[in-house]
Amino acid sequence: MQIENKKRVLVTGGAGFLGSHLCERLLADGCDVLCVDNFYSGLKGNVAHLLANPHFELMRHDVTFPLYVEVDEIYNLACPASPIYYQRDPVQTTKTSVHGAINMLGLAKRTKARILQASTSEVYGDPEVHPQQESYWGRVNPIGIRSCYDEGKRCAETLFFDYWRQYSLEIKVARIFNTYGPRMHPNDGRVVSNFIVQALQGKDITIYGDGSQTRSFCYVDDMITGLVHLMASPKKLVGPVNMGNPDEFTILELAEAVLTKVGGKSRLVMLPLPEDDPKQRKPDITLAKQQLAWEPDVKLEMGLEKTIEYFRRILIK
Repeated sequence: MQIENKKRVLVTGGAGFLGSHLCERLLADGCDVLCVDNFYSGLKGNVAHLLANPHFELMRHDVTFPLYVEVDEIYNLACPASPIYYQRDPVQTTKTSVHGAINMLGLAKRTKARILQASTSEVYGDPEVHPQQESYWGRVNPIGIRSCYDEGKRCAETLFFDYWRQYSLEIKVARIFNTYGPRMHPNDGRVVSNFIVQALQGKDITIYGDGSQTRSFCYVDDMITGLVHLMASPKKLVGPVNMGNPDEFTILELAEAVLTKVGGKSRLVMLPLPEDDPKQRKPDITLAKQQLAWEPDVKLEMGLEKTIEYFRRILIK
């Protein structure tokens, strides 16, 4: 009998939107994948199609508690990323980022595993610098309603770099900008899923503010490729590395693009802008281009078509 020597990879938050796509990609790349999720915002349905694969294992576990497994690499994606979910239990959100980072870094230290932190563009807050470069320290409200997520992720980055300096741990830090695609939760409150679901259901499209604020939208397949490239990069590249699509759109442009593709008679309705909502968001991905030879391929038009097709399918069920 031939003994398989597959790389053992742990994905925390593996049943979430990004995590499930990552698990899929790692299995396709020949890895043995342990998917860990507490199902606060992740869904078993996102990984149900992987359960029959003998190289995939699903474990219910909360990363705020230690985990004792043997792995070669860790992708730490655990943390609700949409305001609806992370503001529902802000204390737990902060714990997930901070205690979760401590526990996963401890596991990486014990097993000598390489570990990647899924950080966020939210560490830049409402930026004074545009586009945002990794050298920018950010402008974040430490006591606002979004702080549980923003500051939790900032603290996680601090912990990663302290473990790197103090213990020579092999770390990678990715700052993920707005990502969209199939398996987004229809009720997660994020702008792409909101607009598509509202348009498909013939409801008003709700725009917060006047629609002039900007975002950059990265299709999920491009993002997963970027994360895999970063994990495989030379040891000296620790990050942080911006990951996102530098094509910038106003929220109004996004709403109009969705309406054009979906059709129907939905109206655009303006509502007050939420507290601490950033006015601009665009990644400078020069570092990712130079060090990882990575940049997104999927244009918004094509990505929206694939995402609309997914939501059309699940909403009809």
